[in-house]
Amino acid sequence: MVDVADVIVVGGGVIGLTTAVTLAERGLRVRVWSRDPAGATTSAVAGALWWPYRIEPAERVGAWSLETLAVYEELAAGPGGTGVRLVAGVHGGERFAALGPWAAKLKGAVEAAEGLRVTLPLLDMPVHLAWLEQRLVATGGAVERRAVAGFAEAAERAPVVVNCTGLGARELVPDAGVRAVRGQLVVVENPGITEWFTEADPASVATTYFFPQPAGLVLGGTAEADDERREPDAGTAREIVARCARVRPEIAGARVLGHRVGLRPVREGGVRIEAEALPGGGRLVHNYGHGGAGVTVAWGCARAAATLVG
Repeated sequence: MVDVADVIVVGGGVIGLTTAVTLAERGLRVRVWSRDPAGATTSAVAGALWWPYRIEPAERVGAWSLETLAVYEELAAGPGGTGVRLVAGVHGGERFAALGPWAAKLKGAVEAAEGLRVTLPLLDMPVHLAWLEQRLVATGGAVERRAVAGFAEAAERAPVVVNCTGLGARELVPDAGVRAVRGQLVVVENPGITEWFTEADPASVATTYFFPQPAGLVLGGTAEADDERREPDAGTAREIVARCARVRPEIAGARVLGHRVGLRPVREGGVRIEAEALPGGGRLVHNYGHGGAGVTVAWGCARAAATLVG
């Protein structure tokens, strides 16, 4: 365990761990304080396809996403360890004209009759989160299971505190603009599907997607604002399976392996990356409000936050 820290990162999801690794690899002594093990965070529930979906501010998200994409393309060389694979699939109904300038940088993306066909990073989140923790420890950092009631507690132990608390920022900052958006998934035995598929309806809480993961085919999903139920809803699960089966009929008969529910930390105004002074001379750097796209912008946002740490 590291006894002295230059930086304490509060929050141990994908944003917190990626930020901690970025800082540690810049030579800083870093500790992560996380209430939950990485496998119990919202990040662990994510379907985890790289794609800048429902995330603001638009003028910054493209650059953060492309920075992160470049890292994942490198990590995909060792999928067994990193949890990152490059997998082909289709964004149903999507067209380049509806996307931002970042889309022009996608390698090999083509418009097809069914939508935009492209090969993208797909992350096995439990494996990836464990890999991030191991990479942090290998660089001299540490992860401590610890809940905090305020950032002053961390500021007593390090001159810089980085806030990567996601939904927790609502109370800790406090930031009334942070709200939960509930996402429910179903995991089924994969009937032989090797490509992912998504089809989003921005006007609806229901989306249709399936991602072939090592532990099963992940089906989704929902985006229910201000709904903080953490238990899966049986009716919603049936609807998810039915929607996915309309795209691939073999899904209808697939054995259900489990259900997942996660609360996305969406923030009015989008991602917040900025610094402020703490009483006593400490520095607080914020990096939260990523909604359901934390995986997509993790490395870009980590580097932006690391610049503010100095």
